[in-house]
Amino acid sequence: MTRPQPTEASAAEPPSGGRRARGGAEARRAARTKPKIEQLPYITRKIPLTEVLGEEGLELIERNADTILEEVGIEFRDDEEALQLWKDAGADVKGTRVRFPRGLPRSIIQKSAPRQYTQHARNPERNVVIGGNHTVFAPVYGPPFIRSLDEGRRYATIEDFRNFVKLAYMSPAIHHSGGTVCEPVDLPVNKRHLDMVYSHIRYSDKPFMGSVTQPDRAADTVEMARILFGADFVENNTVITSLINANSPMVWDGTMLGALKVYARANQACIVTPFILAGAMSPVTAAGTLAQVLAEVLAGAGTTQLVRPGAPVIFGVFASSISMQSGAPTFGTPEPALVSLAAAQLARRLGIPFRTGGSLCASKIPDAQAAYESAQTLLPTVQAGTNFVLHGAGWLEGGLASGYEKFVMDTDQLGMMQVLAGGIDLSENGQALDAIREVGPGSHYLGCSHTQANFETAFYRSKIADNNSFEQWEAEGALDAAQRANKLWKRMLADYEAPEIDPGVDEALQEFIAKKKAAVPDSNV
Repeated sequence: MTRPQPTEASAAEPPSGGRRARGGAEARRAARTKPKIEQLPYITRKIPLTEVLGEEGLELIERNADTILEEVGIEFRDDEEALQLWKDAGADVKGTRVRFPRGLPRSIIQKSAPRQYTQHARNPERNVVIGGNHTVFAPVYGPPFIRSLDEGRRYATIEDFRNFVKLAYMSPAIHHSGGTVCEPVDLPVNKRHLDMVYSHIRYSDKPFMGSVTQPDRAADTVEMARILFGADFVENNTVITSLINANSPMVWDGTMLGALKVYARANQACIVTPFILAGAMSPVTAAGTLAQVLAEVLAGAGTTQLVRPGAPVIFGVFASSISMQSGAPTFGTPEPALVSLAAAQLARRLGIPFRTGGSLCASKIPDAQAAYESAQTLLPTVQAGTNFVLHGAGWLEGGLASGYEKFVMDTDQLGMMQVLAGGIDLSENGQALDAIREVGPGSHYLGCSHTQANFETAFYRSKIADNNSFEQWEAEGALDAAQRANKLWKRMLADYEAPEIDPGVDEALQEFIAKKKAAVPDSNV
């Protein structure tokens, strides 16, 4: 069966925006005189995948998912259009319950959904390819609180939101600006999405995510993208990737379906993600969870293709275990890692990009628990071949808090993962035979020409770890990792300079936001 592949259009650069550019020459001159922000390219993996299921196991999970879809079905609530789309496609619709003939959603997805796509940034140098053997790191998503060593835990504000966007922009191993890096509770619920999307556009030039809390807020995101990139460019290219969560178990609600339809119709990407706390929202077993996850993804991803064939869609999974004593979510445990690794295999068989993982932990502060649990989540994420990694940096307290120190500690680890995924250098320089010949038996490599030539790039240099002597560490204040991270994020924000944006586009965005805000009163729903 033929599948859509990236086209020449996906490599095109966006126009300057929906309005006539003003001040372009001045912006270009200013850009040439400013120091360029270091940025690592998105990962093109050169290491093997870790696969935990063989052919027999994968076929078993797929059969069980089809059984769930056929016998149990999926609820599509508060969305008559979605129900009608599936009815017209051949599903059995009774009330809000949809039951699917075996193989129907899979055939719809495989007929039109792209295996990979380019998400365009307003700076074409920051474009990312999502799918295939590529990995894209994005920040934490969704917490209502922030935490820092200075203030402890408090509700997040729009200033915090801007700070995390700036930190993501300044972090070389973060490839994507993300979405709700924290929830700015100081702004009205019905209007804060405008400031959030604008912050991603104005304070970064990396790709970004859109609002999904109401369909009209998704529509506002698309309209802002049209102002930024131009309507024709958005119609033919993907400039937004957004998170659409299932209401597990086996429910798609009207809010998420509404946002999904807005983005799919506009040719923008949806990350279709069951949100799973195993034991509460799925069975306690990995195999049972995988079957349910696959069923929910097939129903959601299939809906995107019924809305607009060819719209990009990502197979997402957020899977965590819970404490069977308290019911609280737990992270860094082996069972969710197995689910993520196996789900990545299922996504590759389905033929669409995959999202999971990140730097997840239940710890309330950036301590040893946070580090261990995050590492035990991040490493399987990379080993799985995940294409889009949400929550790559900043996650604390089971997703309730975005941590300033945790953010830069995590980005340090993301840089290490970038090196790991690059594999072993087998070039002539990597083989280093000249160095071995020069040094010979019994000497050392410290002064040889090969070592000197590779001095700056030979090994990853952590910005957080302290590798000095005890005496030097003590003389410099005996700081722990979190204290060093505190100094680092403050220095990054002090050094931040906003990327240039066309003044005419910026003006048009601000006019749009002002008009939308003036049209309705403030509301907290």
